[in-house]
Amino acid sequence: MIEDYALIGNLSTAALVDRNGSIDWLCLPDFDSQACFAALLGSERNGRWRICPRSDQLEVQRQYRKHTLVLETTFTSPEGSVVLVDAMSRRSGNQDVLRVARGVQGCVPMQMNLLPTSDYGLILPRFMKISETSCAAIAGANQFLIHADVPIELSDRPEVCADFSIEAGQELCFSFTWAPSHLPQPRPPDVRASISGVETYWNEWSKHFNPVGDWSEFVLRSLITLRALTYDETGGFVAAPTTSLPEASGGDKNWDYRACWLRDGAFSLRASIDAGFKEEGEAWCRWLLRAVAGSPDKLQIVYGIHSERDLNIRELPWLSGYAGSRPVRTGNLASEQFQLDVYGQVLDILFQAREVGMNTGIDSWPLERALLDELLRRWRNPGAGIWESRTQDQQYTESKIMAWVALDRGIRSAENYGLPGNVQEWRRTRGEVHDEVCRAGFNPRINSFVQYYGGGTLDGSLLLAALFDFLPANDPRILGTVRAIEGHLLRDGLVLRYHSYGSGSVPAAHEGTFLPCSFWLVDNYVLQGRLTEARELFERLLGLCNDVGLLSEEYDVKNGCMAGNFPQALSHAALVTSAHNLNEALHRNHARSGRGEQFA
Repeated sequence: MIEDYALIGNLSTAALVDRNGSIDWLCLPDFDSQACFAALLGSERNGRWRICPRSDQLEVQRQYRKHTLVLETTFTSPEGSVVLVDAMSRRSGNQDVLRVARGVQGCVPMQMNLLPTSDYGLILPRFMKISETSCAAIAGANQFLIHADVPIELSDRPEVCADFSIEAGQELCFSFTWAPSHLPQPRPPDVRASISGVETYWNEWSKHFNPVGDWSEFVLRSLITLRALTYDETGGFVAAPTTSLPEASGGDKNWDYRACWLRDGAFSLRASIDAGFKEEGEAWCRWLLRAVAGSPDKLQIVYGIHSERDLNIRELPWLSGYAGSRPVRTGNLASEQFQLDVYGQVLDILFQAREVGMNTGIDSWPLERALLDELLRRWRNPGAGIWESRTQDQQYTESKIMAWVALDRGIRSAENYGLPGNVQEWRRTRGEVHDEVCRAGFNPRINSFVQYYGGGTLDGSLLLAALFDFLPANDPRILGTVRAIEGHLLRDGLVLRYHSYGSGSVPAAHEGTFLPCSFWLVDNYVLQGRLTEARELFERLLGLCNDVGLLSEEYDVKNGCMAGNFPQALSHAALVTSAHNLNEALHRNHARSGRGEQFA
């Protein structure tokens, strides 16, 4: 299952490690490069690296070293117990996967099986033995170097194998290094020193964290995950490190999330700001300004990690897909869609960056003005909406709400900071958009805003209206929308993305509940003063995290498992924001109660 995986990474790429010590997904050298370990979407023949006891009777416990991205997996077998430590690092253009097996008790028989591939498991490498404990594997532009503290063999399968035993107190190191195949072989890393350096980095980074009451550990783990999904070279946030993990097992909604959505990046940046981290936000703003460049009329909703605009889809028919879900895809044609809400996301986050005094080193106001001019021209146009509909474009209500947000933040920036702009026109259009949404986007028959003008479909994204101050949380139309969502979009207490009002079936067949929408419901409860319900739902959502604190995009309540790409930045950003909102509200409520008791 998806929740069986943990994440390691080095701010250039990331790997997924399962409970049996198998790295089943890794793209090198970058998040969006071809995978060298692709067993996640196929079989072990498509590439993996497993280190595990040779036993059918294993107990497994996992944890991250406190405040870090260093993973520890403890295996207990009849022969004893061993800890497997996993981490990743970077050095001089090379990427290293670092593994240490440490004996804790007894003498445990172990095995290692490693097969790196090229092009998502399509191309097998040519192996060359370097020494008794090291070898190289070459496949196209990729050079992989394997070093171990035990003798290794090349099997006929082909793969690199090792059978060994580890005793209590013994440590054995393993490394897997990527380098360009046309360059000389890099020296092996000092595994222990490199892991220590990784641990030091994360401990230093985590010192900037502002605790959030009872939920600090969950929040910090989410922030570390968001940081791990940052491409440090450019500052872009990837939505997830994976492609083609399905929204429903066996389905075909299998998208590539190894790219930088402006919306997801904006939510991640808000979470970082709430938690006291500014450097990531400043880097993301610089990435944004480079990506949009001088062409705001060609604004995309998603770019590559290096600001690429071309994200054409490629299908990989040799991969069987996760749980048989095909096709496996790379690329994402959502880059070609018009989604009006992205204007609001961008203008809002740049306004917030200005409010907290972020220093991007670049004046973003000329771009903001240009985006607002473009919005004036395009706000009436139908689009694909926040859920990236592949069918007919519609006048989506949430999109229009976010158009209002863009205009509102532009006006506030100009007025609060004395910035030049066509404020009178922005103010007039802001009022026009607000009036239209309240008229055409609200269905009085069901007393709720609806997914698109004139429709009857409820939509979880409408929970954003109060969160972005389009209307007060206690406005009757917001209260009605929340009630309608509670009545028709909840599945086992969690929120679906959308559902036709009065329909007896869930749209999109077996679609799971969308975790960010569920956190947005928590935020609405907080704004409405429903703190008991907010806390109950929030803690229910925390209970969906896997054993190392990670969340996917969706949760399949029918089968009791995660669904969609993993780990999902938007889910973790929503967790952080809800924790801060709820914690602050509970403190305010406690302070008011304390004053009341004092003067009683």
